[in-house]
Amino acid sequence: MSTKQKGQVAELKACEYLKSHGFEIIEQNYYAKKLGEIDIISKKNDIYHFIEVKSSLDYETAVNNITTSKISKLKRSIDYYIQIKKLDITYCLDVIIIVNDDIDLISNITI
Repeated sequence: MSTKQKGQVAELKACEYLKSHGFEIIEQNYYAKKLGEIDIISKKNDIYHFIEVKSSLDYETAVNNITTSKISKLKRSIDYYIQIKKLDITYCLDVIIIVNDDIDLISNITI
């Protein structure tokens, strides 16, 4: 299985997890021009959740793949999305870590 295919499987698992926890999936794989991609955009209790999905064979490797550079790109992509969609929303940036069948949602990774 290619890296891209593994990522797609992880994102599907993440979406299933989110739905089972009361999230509405708004968009998947939103590409913000040259800024980057937002894996999942979801909503719960009128709060938008912009979610980065990371999967690996171990938790530490997955977490270490959330770099300062990646967070910066995500913030710019989120700003772009909000501007293009003309939204006035409350939102946060979350990460879902998937290791085998274990799924961990880390909410609001930035302020």
